[in-house]
Amino acid sequence: MPEAYIIDATRTPTGKRRGSLQDIHGADLGAHVIKEIVERNNIPQNEYDDVIFGCLDTVGPLAGNIARTAWLVAGYDLVVPGVTVDRQCGSSQQAVHFAAMAIMSGTQDVVIAGGVQTMSKIPIGASMIAGRELGFDHPFHTSPGWLKRFGDAPVDQFYGASEIAKRWGFSRKDLEEFSLNSHRRADKARDSGWFNKEISSINGLEQDETIRANTSMERMAELEAFDAHGLITAGVASQTCDGSSAILLASADAVKRYNLKPRARIHHLEVMGDDP
Repeated sequence: MPEAYIIDATRTPTGKRRGSLQDIHGADLGAHVIKEIVERNNIPQNEYDDVIFGCLDTVGPLAGNIARTAWLVAGYDLVVPGVTVDRQCGSSQQAVHFAAMAIMSGTQDVVIAGGVQTMSKIPIGASMIAGRELGFDHPFHTSPGWLKRFGDAPVDQFYGASEIAKRWGFSRKDLEEFSLNSHRRADKARDSGWFNKEISSINGLEQDETIRANTSMERMAELEAFDAHGLITAGVASQTCDGSSAILLASADAVKRYNLKPRARIHHLEVMGDDP
């Protein structure tokens, strides 16, 4: 089977909620990383076969197929299509999967995959909030078939994370220690310049705003828990932030044609589901 080659990648810094990126439209965030990819690689605009972006809660400025919108906002050729996929928090990863699959199947040769999220403008659950205005109180519990199979048990990330932690015996302290070490390592990496080559600065922001360099076990212990087990807090959950990323994938033929230098190759992909 043909392999897909990773040629280039870039991202904006992650902007904290109501931070440096809060006023930037999602299409402009996406266009920023797309421009960076196109300008750094010697591939004609009309030779890009597709732009695949992951995005969830696609309402407001993220609606209307943000992948295609971002490409057009970047100012590039009208013939290049775009498609937006939603696998919730795995959306951008799935965009890479689909791009790689297109190349590995021989269908396409050059694809940009990535994602964008503007959580300062479009908070988590925004699509559910919009649904309520149309008379749908809940996307799952309004389905008789869903209720018959699963009942009305909560279906959200906090509940799922809490149940996983409980099942496998992780205490709140365990989670907070892991989070603290993660922030410390990220802070060290930032200060050491390890992120510099992957970040494309925007709106004066050159480094991630979301690293909590000054947090501590004591400060995290004061945070209120979201779940019934008292395990999940803002200190151990993924952050509300703004940002975009893009990766360039190409076939072996495209690598030769455009004299590209691969960074890695994709030869196998896997994804699976579990009990919601």
